[in-house]
This record gives sequence, structure tokens and C-alpha cells, in this order.
Amino acid sequence: MKLIIINGPNLNLLGKREPEVYGNKTFEDYFADLQFRYKDVQLEYFQSNIEGELIGKIQEVGFSYDGIVLNAAAYTHTSVGIGDAIKAVTTPVVEVHISNTHKREEFRHVSYISPVAKGVILGFGLQSYDLAIQSFLK
Repeated sequence: MKLIIINGPNLNLLGKREPEVYGNKTFEDYFADLQFRYKDVQLEYFQSNIEGELIGKIQEVGFSYDGIVLNAAAYTHTSVGIGDAIKAVTTPVVEVHISNTHKREEFRHVSYISPVAKGVILGFGLQSYDLAIQSFLK
């Protein structure tokens, strides 16, 4: 099985950014834990702060991978383009958020990804990624 985790803007700052919301662990350290836990899965990781790069990566892997775990971060609430890219590909996408976006600012209650995603997991911290991977293995 071939899965990719795609993270959007500011998630490169995990471990430093708002630890009360996002925790103290870097995503690179967490990704190493995931690779260790899921040795039978070809697991890749991509992060960008640039919307077009995220769309490009979705298009690149969207016809050949078994699944995409996507945390589009703030673009979740603003990017029609990312939603359209997901709609255009055949690889299923699970939308992930570290925080419970419904407990945050009102603009974060709207997602352009949820309507075209296989499922949505939010509010479980970094474990949200783990749960998304498990959804592809069941």
C-alpha cells in the first residue's frame, strides 16, 4: 500500500507553533514514528506553504497512490482549487486536522475539502494522522 501525507501552510512549524494547540513534537519526529508503526506501508510525506504546490502534488499522486492523508491547514477554509484537485483525481483523500476546527474561529468551521473527501478526522492531535492511515488499511 502506498500512502502520502500532505501538509499545508505553517505545519512545518509543529513543535514550535502554538504548542498549547498543536503540541511540542515536530512533524518529522512524528512521521518517523508512523513509518516505524506502519512498516508494511510505503508512507511518504510532503509539506508546502504554497497552495499551487499542494495542488500539484495532489495531481501528481492522485491516480497512482492508494490514499492521501491531507491536512490543508488554513487552505481548508479558503481553497476551492484544492477541493477541485481532489475532485479531479481518483485516489481517495482523508481530510485531517490536529485541532478540532469546530471549537476554533468561525471561519474554520467551513471546509472546501470535506465535501470531496472520503472522510474527515479532526481534534485528536497528531493521532488524527494515525487514524487516517488506519482508515485506508481497513
